[in-house]
Amino acid sequence: MALSFSELRVLVRGGGEMASGIAYRLHLCHMKVVITETPAPTTVRRTVAFAEAVYQGSQTIEGVEAVKVAAPEEAYRVWERGAIPLFVDPDASIRAVLRPAVVVDSIIAKRTTGTDKSYAPIVVAVGPGFTAGVNVHAVVESNRGHNLGRVLWQGQAEPDTGIPAPVAGYTDQRVLRVPRSGRFRALRDIGDQVDPGEVVAQVDGLPIEARIKGVLRGLLKDGIAVEEGIKAGDIDPRGKREYCYLVSDKARAIAGGVLEAILHALKDLHLPST
Repeated sequence: MALSFSELRVLVRGGGEMASGIAYRLHLCHMKVVITETPAPTTVRRTVAFAEAVYQGSQTIEGVEAVKVAAPEEAYRVWERGAIPLFVDPDASIRAVLRPAVVVDSIIAKRTTGTDKSYAPIVVAVGPGFTAGVNVHAVVESNRGHNLGRVLWQGQAEPDTGIPAPVAGYTDQRVLRVPRSGRFRALRDIGDQVDPGEVVAQVDGLPIEARIKGVLRGLLKDGIAVEEGIKAGDIDPRGKREYCYLVSDKARAIAGGVLEAILHALKDLHLPST
């Protein structure tokens, strides 16, 4: 029996960089993707995150658009126009109405977020905090290295190291952190060239300085409330501005693992014939 991917509904929890890479790829594979997000996402790589639609109403990444919606009937209209509906729905409660065949937890909270196998016939989680074969059906490795994007049907992903992946030899130096809880003010824009010592943002007047030279690949949204220690920005020492607007290699690898997990599990899922 032929499978109709255009009828396969996939709910992606999270609209951040990695989650957006997943939603982007599944959408290109003609699946009906829906995204759920929090009311005030703190996304750094906003130019490649569908979460930005929470603030802007819509967000387009490499030609694929996500549109903020509030009611189930709106989701159907967005699908019909070839876009991805996004709900502000932290608990993904819309699943009870839309009844997705697949739920992908790509919040990457590094802990259990409440998602379990009862959410859908196929439940895939990204990164640590879940156990494949126990609370989800499959886990996709999110740590850079030999296993990035690998699908696990038993066990857990590698623990978070807390160390940013190296880019052109830089790790911690390329990441900007919030120095205190307060109100975030962006002084530069994503895509700007920055130099060491340059102030790129403030939190209640306390400066956040660049430590290396490069392109500001990510920066929190101006005016949002932030907590001490969270990631505030990301400097790419390679200096290529176009990378700010393209799905990253890591997001594509993880998305490939999620797609593999879904396709592998479909043998046990009955879909309408074409």
